[in-house]
Amino acid sequence: MRVAKLVAPKKIEVFEENLDQNLNEKDVLIKVKAVAICGTDLHIYKGERSDVELPRVMGHEISGEVEAVGSKVENIKVGDRVVVDPVVSCGVCHVCKKGHHNVCASVGCLGVHVDGGFQDYIKMPEERVYKFSASIPWNEAALIEPLACAAQMVERGRVQAGDKVVIIGAGAIGLSVLLACKLLGAEVLISDMIESRLELAKKMNADVVVNSKVQDIKEEVKLFTDGLGADVVLDAVGYAKLLELSVELAAPTARVVVIGFDGNSASIPQVVITKKELEIIGSRMNNHKFPQVIKWIENKQLHAKDMISSVYDIKDIDVAFSNVVSNPNDVVKAVITF
Repeated sequence: MRVAKLVAPKKIEVFEENLDQNLNEKDVLIKVKAVAICGTDLHIYKGERSDVELPRVMGHEISGEVEAVGSKVENIKVGDRVVVDPVVSCGVCHVCKKGHHNVCASVGCLGVHVDGGFQDYIKMPEERVYKFSASIPWNEAALIEPLACAAQMVERGRVQAGDKVVIIGAGAIGLSVLLACKLLGAEVLISDMIESRLELAKKMNADVVVNSKVQDIKEEVKLFTDGLGADVVLDAVGYAKLLELSVELAAPTARVVVIGFDGNSASIPQVVITKKELEIIGSRMNNHKFPQVIKWIENKQLHAKDMISSVYDIKDIDVAFSNVVSNPNDVVKAVITF
């Protein structure tokens, strides 16, 4: 089988390896059909993740067809169309037992801390494999994972109908959050510095788009909220300075949701949080959100195909990564097909 490995920063090679068909009793063997490139993959590709050992098979936004199942697999059968939850957790610690495996002390991610989906076949435990119907094409199914992260963010922020929501960043996650917020009945202002992404956000029914390169986002949020501030602010970029901005944009009793891993400190006076009774809420990966997202897509409540900017065959994966890194403004999602 073909296995694409990052062997050095900015160098991916495709190898031929033997397929190990031995399965544990609860394993599912998946023939990979499509894998979307994530921002995390790009950081790894550029050598920016010190926690990733090379060589590494990247890729955690995976769709595929079941090739074989272990003797005690109950709910998945050969031929099923499936996606994979990439969260790797211990399953036995206090946090996991509380139902929050995405923040397990030893949490990891497929394609980051263990080998991922840029290969013809991958084995996964049944508990992390989810079926979807033939109504969802393979390439679009690969976007279920980032949409699950968005579903996690909107749940953490308790987004509901009638909320005035501000999303900072119109990349893949920001646009995914936009889709989820609109589905829930919120009004959404989304900002970015790239006009093509804002045009896409308009197509995806954003109520207001703001180019923060040429517009004053604070003034635009005042107009959007009649001067009251946003009920929910979702930072889909993840820089410390944007957390400071998010707090400024928030209304009293608002929820501010962050996903960033910026190690720099944000300067937020306690008095601001106290006076507004703000909630600052972290959101990490997803916590069993795949079934909800699959249902949304199958019910035609959510349409994500417009986020796919380009498609490459696995043999051209190094070219794909190089193109995405060289032309970040032109790509929301690139998908590798098998």
